[in-house]
Amino acid sequence: MARLADSSFNSTRELRNLAHLTHGGSSDRILNLSRIYRQFRDDDDYKENPLFENSALNRAIIIKHNLRVDERHLFPSTRQTVTKVILPFDPYDLSLGGRTLFVRQQHFEQLVKTYLSIEDLLKSRDIDILRTLDSLPSLDPFLLRQHLLRINVRPSPKYFQISPDDLKSMGAFTAQEVENLVMAALGGEAMQGAARLGKKILSDDLDRELWPLKETLNMTDEQFSNGITCWRGFLYYKWAYVRLQDQIREVMAGLSGYKPVATHDDVVRNYLKRSRPRVAKALVKTIQESGKLLERYDEVYQAMAVDRNPEPFRRFLMQGSTLFLQLGEKLGILNHIVSFWNFRMARVLANNSRPLESVEYADILVDFEASLFPSFAHDQQG
Repeated sequence: MARLADSSFNSTRELRNLAHLTHGGSSDRILNLSRIYRQFRDDDDYKENPLFENSALNRAIIIKHNLRVDERHLFPSTRQTVTKVILPFDPYDLSLGGRTLFVRQQHFEQLVKTYLSIEDLLKSRDIDILRTLDSLPSLDPFLLRQHLLRINVRPSPKYFQISPDDLKSMGAFTAQEVENLVMAALGGEAMQGAARLGKKILSDDLDRELWPLKETLNMTDEQFSNGITCWRGFLYYKWAYVRLQDQIREVMAGLSGYKPVATHDDVVRNYLKRSRPRVAKALVKTIQESGKLLERYDEVYQAMAVDRNPEPFRRFLMQGSTLFLQLGEKLGILNHIVSFWNFRMARVLANNSRPLESVEYADILVDFEASLFPSFAHDQQG
């Protein structure tokens, strides 16, 4: 059995990296509960509606992590990306160290008992949540919220913040999108200070200034709150979709042009020959399907913002959660592939480093196929 100490922080470099993480917000790869705890520990709603019941978990940093070579023995499959849980001894001072574990790693049950004092994993709400997070392609706050609702977990909205960097980057786009629609619904004189709405639609609290829009759409408070959350998600994904275009093109170019070290292994050589076009085709299909889902949003937006017809947008807010979930999962997969490619390949390509061995390159494509084709992932684990 692997020593439990193997899962502790073991390098100054890792501690420095985590200290940097703890100052940032959550993103599609990081759920920074440590920062949320420091910011909202005295907030009544945060205290009454925690994400995790275990206090150590509720202050953790959870990361979609690309396995290093010396970590792969912890998983029985060829899995490349896992969910890493970092448990700082002190959320205010990471230099004191802490513990880490991977969801579903070998000896996961023993680690959970030792680190978190959770004895019965089958009856633990917290373990259900961890496994749900592990099943997601992304930890973005909108996708996370919807999947938690599926297992009847409704934590405080404080857990679903967009990172400050993402908010700043998407601010201008979102503001224009929101302002046009709200002004169309309420008229130029019905609401003053429309320039603030782009930020308000992405904040945790639905500002009362948006309530006139609720009346225009003839929705209850609950319907409006849920609908605005869906709208926020589509705005976030629309921005992410635009941002992904150039990055996906770079991955596609790399897939077609990169030449690893030649191999005499027929199995690896044949796999590389077959998998490259298969992955490229699936990437194109996924981004096209994402675009078609966004087109459905654009249609209802056009109806309200240009044609002054609020009914299609109202139906969208009432029924759009399924489309929103599909879009989030597709963009989560694409985000994962882009970030994994950058993590594993960008330095190799930029620094003109020694080419990867064919088997190393095949490992990357295996991870991509596991993300794009769920049945492929199942076969690899079987």
